[in-house]
Amino acid sequence: MVFPPAFRFLIGYASTILEPMPGVSEYFSLALRLLIAFGVVFELPVFMVFLAKMGLVNASFLKKHRKYAILFAFIIAAILTPTPDVVNQFFMAAPLVLLYEVSIIAVSFFAGKTFFGFEKKDLTR
Repeated sequence: MVFPPAFRFLIGYASTILEPMPGVSEYFSLALRLLIAFGVVFELPVFMVFLAKMGLVNASFLKKHRKYAILFAFIIAAILTPTPDVVNQFFMAAPLVLLYEVSIIAVSFFAGKTFFGFEKKDLTR
């Protein structure tokens, strides 16, 4: 879903003087960078549950800081997307925001009283 607009954006630099001739290495480099970036992004709920198990965040903390999370989602998307077009940035930021909301639900559901058998401390006050 993301790769075709990114590739079209890069091919869009073509003109009568400049003919795009992407090699296989450039094609795979773009695909690999997008795959790694989206793979890391989709680990957000797991990471948040881990932080909640450690007692560093809770659901109310995540709800309270939602507006900052949306801002950071677009900043991270601008950094991680290999092309500077807005379409790819939105395609990465939208799942980040959605996954943040899923993280809130997952933290409230999975965050228990203990972390690896130890009682967690509430550090979010």
